[in-house]
Amino acid sequence: MNEVVEIARGPAPLIVSIPHTGTEIPPEIEAGLVSPWLARKDTDWRIEKLYDFAAEFDATIVRALTSRTVIDVNRDPSGKSLYPGQATTGLCPTETFDGEPLYRAGREPDPQEVASRRSRFFEPYHTALVGEVARLRQSHANIVVYDCHSIRSVVPRLFEGELPHVNIGTDDGASCDRTLQHSIEAIWAGSPFSWVANRRFKGGWITRNYGRPDHGMHAVQIELACRAYLDESIPAVDVGNWPPPYDAERAAEMRETLKAVFKVCLCFARRAEKPKLS
Repeated sequence: MNEVVEIARGPAPLIVSIPHTGTEIPPEIEAGLVSPWLARKDTDWRIEKLYDFAAEFDATIVRALTSRTVIDVNRDPSGKSLYPGQATTGLCPTETFDGEPLYRAGREPDPQEVASRRSRFFEPYHTALVGEVARLRQSHANIVVYDCHSIRSVVPRLFEGELPHVNIGTDDGASCDRTLQHSIEAIWAGSPFSWVANRRFKGGWITRNYGRPDHGMHAVQIELACRAYLDESIPAVDVGNWPPPYDAERAAEMRETLKAVFKVCLCFARRAEKPKLS
């Protein structure tokens, strides 16, 4: 582990990417923020706990330790929007999902600061992912990159109404083999959870960048609504009640379903034929 990324290596052809659970913010950046709580509000809370079974599957886990407010390692490094015409947050966010300013006036990151953060925080995460892909490709023809996310069930600025429990993103089928996508969908279809594929969340930069099914690289994003494993029954999110504690009882059925998804991913990777590399 280094100061910005944590890696737990396993031999299986499955990489579990956890880009948004980090809460570390360097003091010089925190000094310009409106509040530390606001800066961490949109963290993918408790996801690392929800998926702590990944080691049982011999998966490799790559986890960012730095807050997404510092830089979002799941955004296009060029700054290009992943969802043109829709509300979203950028590479170095300046507002929360709800549109609240993150920085005090005049303290927003300028282009030079953004470039510095890319070097310090963005690049190490992706260097780690690339390195783990290369390591596993020495012994596996096919790799699945499983990108873990969560979000509050209701965020009016980003989407209408309440999200389904599970939101599958494969860049409209471009980031993984259709057989894998359909197998994952079948697991959710047989579960008690509501789900959709490639609707509001089609997959971020990690899914779109690493998904190269013709080259044996299959990437999928799973975005969970927080109520699937946390108690969201609060009147309004504020510093006194968010994030809620991990709810092991509520999370139990979700964990079992996620384990079934991992099994599908591994079965696919191990039985798929080796592609012809260009």
